[in-house]
Amino acid sequence: MLYYLFKYLEETYQFSGASLFGFLTFRAAVAIILSLLISTIFGKRIISFLQKKQVGETIRDLGLQGQNEKAGTPTMGGIIIILATIIPVLLVAKLHNIYIILLLVTTLWMGVIGFADDYIKKFKNEKEGLKGRFKILGQVGLGIIVSTTLFFHSEVTIKEKIPTNLQVNSISNEAPSVQFYPETKSTKTTIPFVKSNEFDYADLITWIHPGLEKYAWITFVLVVTFIISAVSNGANLTDGIDGLAAGTSAIIALTLGVFAWVSGNIIFSDYLNIMYIPRVEEITIYIAAFVGALIGFLWYNTYPAQVFMGDTGSLTIGGIIAVIAIAVRKEWLIPVLCGIFLMENLSVVMQVGYFKYTKKKFGAGRRIFKMSPLHHHYQKSGYHESKIVTRFWIVGVLLAILTIVTLKIR
Repeated sequence: MLYYLFKYLEETYQFSGASLFGFLTFRAAVAIILSLLISTIFGKRIISFLQKKQVGETIRDLGLQGQNEKAGTPTMGGIIIILATIIPVLLVAKLHNIYIILLLVTTLWMGVIGFADDYIKKFKNEKEGLKGRFKILGQVGLGIIVSTTLFFHSEVTIKEKIPTNLQVNSISNEAPSVQFYPETKSTKTTIPFVKSNEFDYADLITWIHPGLEKYAWITFVLVVTFIISAVSNGANLTDGIDGLAAGTSAIIALTLGVFAWVSGNIIFSDYLNIMYIPRVEEITIYIAAFVGALIGFLWYNTYPAQVFMGDTGSLTIGGIIAVIAIAVRKEWLIPVLCGIFLMENLSVVMQVGYFKYTKKKFGAGRRIFKMSPLHHHYQKSGYHESKIVTRFWIVGVLLAILTIVTLKIR
């Protein structure tokens, strides 16, 4: 809203300083400052409100050290993250941008699903919360909305470079200027470790018959829905000890912010030889607000936590991360970038699968880990949760660096 106001003032009254809102970096800085202020200042009031309403965490006795002390800690704190993200975006982002619209829809959509789950647990006294089939239905619904919008919307395009003679001009000692084809719709995305660094979803079915290319959107819908479901559930499983999910998500989001900024900049995308995606740089504003909200939330969520995000927060941040990665066409980097989420997911799948297999074969179930998800295994091994969180953050930073490096490994 402020973007449009200052643009009007600049164009109509030549208002001094209004042009600052035309700069992406300035608006991103404003967004992160606003989100930090909202999450830290108003976060305390939201926590007090949750305490008054007795929205406290019910702790299952898992035999973990310090577990009982967490009972009664306010949950549903994901509301802080959602508000601290959306308000700055509404103020400083270009609200007509299709990527911003999609992320706002994602935040509210997943926020409602998570809120419903927490509400049922706390006020309906149903420990399981929202039934699994409704969660899956919600994730599938969002996957269909996101994938079809990205596939069919006219403003979701890429620009490809026109092949040129790469030899340096012997007279001017300069390389020829880079030229691009006009914007085109494309099902291409980024994939690491290959020479072209690109992969076309249409190739998944056109090998059967070239005429099947018109059905590539179906493949895209299935992939996007799977990614959104997997990442949101991974974030949900990671939210098990103080500060783990919020801190890990902040690292992931910052990395995606780098991708969004360079992918939407024609100069840097050419220099780094990555896909140029017009208008996607506006996502940087959303990411700045999102990161600020996560860091502000960490002020109250680090050990010992004063508030938990609940499914309201964990499902939402997972959905946001997934949609951003898909929008900047870096979704095939998620297994590396979101490696913490992946390992938390896999630890549960491996634990449950192995237990059922050994119970059927030997009559008694056996375990791979002392407890799953993975962070509970280290708690059972005697590590303090603050040490586990810090080390997971370090691994997250290493994975973020590796993710960026993979773009140049071909």
